[in-house]
Amino acid sequence: MYPRAKALGIIKHNDCILVEEYKGKHETGEGYYYRPLGGTIELGEYGAQTVIREFEEELSVTVEISTYLGCLENIFQIDNTIGHEIVQLYSAHFSNKELYKQNRFTITEGDHISYGVWIPIETFLQGEKTLYPNGLTELLSKK
Repeated sequence: MYPRAKALGIIKHNDCILVEEYKGKHETGEGYYYRPLGGTIELGEYGAQTVIREFEEELSVTVEISTYLGCLENIFQIDNTIGHEIVQLYSAHFSNKELYKQNRFTITEGDHISYGVWIPIETFLQGEKTLYPNGLTELLSKK
């Protein structure tokens, strides 16, 4: 399996970050874990375009890119499967400021439905919840 190029949008509000909530096996065990919204960069698409497209596809909302935050290389193993992703990170914000009042967002990807939630950044910094990709917690602690 080859590395996958991904782009994620980091949206902050009131010392929280908007993340998608997952439940299942992950690198450090099983249970809930979280990841900012975004997805795989398509051929011919820049990372910032990926973030804008993914928010439109999954939440039906418009976001704008504020700044490029950096790149993380994430190599992980779940059971006997190794994953490898190159992750471009962008600070983003909702075009519609009313969206910051929502506590929960329904994320639709094909037949799969999950939820976007605001989680206090401090929760990840204290290790109370698991945030992926690896290295993102450390990056957030510096911002």
